[in-house]
Order: sequence, then C-alpha cells, then structure tokens
Amino acid sequence: MKNVFFTALMLFAVMGYSQKNNGKVFNEHPAIDVVNSMLDAFFAGDTIKLATYLADDFKSYNGTGTNKDAKGSTKNQLINQSNFWKENLSYVSFKPTKGAYPDAIEYKESGVWVQTWNHLKAMHNETGVKIDMPTHRLFKLNDNNKIETMIIYYNERVFSEIGQSFEDRKNGTIYNHHDNINTVRKMMNAFENMDLETAYSFFKDDARFNSLEMPVGESMSLEEVKERNSNIMEDFEITSIDVVGYPDYLEYDLRDGRTVQSWWRFRMTRKADDKKIILPALYIHDFDEEGKIIRSSSYISTKVLDAK
Repeated sequence: MKNVFFTALMLFAVMGYSQKNNGKVFNEHPAIDVVNSMLDAFFAGDTIKLATYLADDFKSYNGTGTNKDAKGSTKNQLINQSNFWKENLSYVSFKPTKGAYPDAIEYKESGVWVQTWNHLKAMHNETGVKIDMPTHRLFKLNDNNKIETMIIYYNERVFSEIGQSFEDRKNGTIYNHHDNINTVRKMMNAFENMDLETAYSFFKDDARFNSLEMPVGESMSLEEVKERNSNIMEDFEITSIDVVGYPDYLEYDLRDGRTVQSWWRFRMTRKADDKKIILPALYIHDFDEEGKIIRSSSYISTKVLDAK
C-alpha cells in the first residue's frame, strides 16, 4: 500500500509539473478587430485600406505547402491578390464557419496571435469553377497591432482546377459503336421480351444500382433490383423499349472509366385499367474490364406511372 501511495504521489507531481500557463485566450480583442477588418478589405478589393492593417515586413505562408524553401508572399503580393479576387471572382462570400469565432491568444513567449475559421464561397469568372470550402488562418501581430504574419490552410485542389481549366484537355474517347453499347442494347431487348435471366446476366453479381428518386449515397443490390422490377411487372406490361437517339460509350482517361449513356422510352400498359404510358429514361452504366456492368444509374420519374 505504501508503494502504491508513493507511486500515485509521484504521478500527481509529474502531471502537475507538465502543465504550464503560456498566455490568455480572448474572444474579444483589438487584434481580432484588425484581422476582421483586414479580411473584409481583402475580399472587397479595398487595397488602400488593406495596406493599413499590414506591417511593412508582412509575409503570408501556405500552411499546407511542402516547399521547405518557401519565402512567403509579401505585402505587395497580398495586395495584388486582393485585386485579382475583385477582378476575377463573383458571388464572393466569406463568413465564419457555423459555430466558430476568432480567438486572440496573448502568448507570454511569442506575442499576440489570432486564429480564424471561415467558409469561403465564390465563382471564378472565366472558368466557372465554384469555390466552396472551409479555410483556417493564423495571424501574428506586432507591437503596433499590425499583421506581420499570416498562415493559410485551405484546399488547394480547387485552385488547381481553375488553372487547368484555361486549356482544352481531352479526357478519353467517345464511341457511338462499341461492344459495351451492344451489351446495353441486348440487355434492354431482353427486358422487353421478358427474358429476365438473360437481362440480368449482363450485370456483375455485386453490381450496385441507384436512381434519381433514391436518397444520395444509397444504392440497391442486384437481388433488390430483381424484387423491385418483379413488383412493377405485376402491375405493368412492357410493350416496347425504344432507344432515343443513340447511346454513347465514353472511355475515360481519368480513373480509367468505362461508361455507356443511353436514352430510352418505355412503352407500358397498366394492367388495372389498360392505360398506355410512355416512360422516358436515361441510363448510365459503368463497366469493368471484362465487359460486365458494375453500376447502373437511372434517371426516371416513376410519377409517370401514376398517370390518370
């Protein structure tokens, strides 16, 4: 028991000495006012006002960058960035992230820092690329309450997309005749003729199915689709499935995708009252390397089936 007591006492002592107060945190502070005013001026393109909040030796850094030799952006470069935003972006919105607010921290050893969490929305005018992302910023202020350092954390991919969108880029080949198109046509003909075993044979066993009317992120298995289709066929007779236009097969370079897009009209008769119904449909079928359908996305409104 004595050993246990002294062990506990030593742990308490270690834990006590491991804590050290290094400053104070504020949610209201003159430094927060400076940071908020600077950000407002930046996104408004008010470069004259923006300059008043920055120290002459100001530097801005990308917090997610990996360049060990990065020198940071200067005061003049940040002012130029503000001009760029004003001239090249529309619908700019920069608001605190829901539930978040800035903190000012007066460190005993490194001065005053402000940290912010915001959500940025905008559209790049020339490319139409949408910016919609959270951002995090750290600011170091000097003794004159001027911002001398800004460190930004954000998703760089959207700006990469903007840069790539200035040039025409190919992403594969489109075919209007291809064996995968033939597969879709054979599958639709099998459904029209109620040859369900053949129709389902074109799908991989673990294929997934989603539709316009399903919640985003949800999908069905092949067995679930068979059951759903069986229920529909109890109430409706398919008299014809007619292609509209022609299917396209897209063989993408990006992620090695293989997709058939096809448009159809299902001509159906409701058994209860002999009502003739035309059901428009768009299908997107993704294929594996062996030519099996691994994913089916249907764009159909079943409300049409309720027609009076």
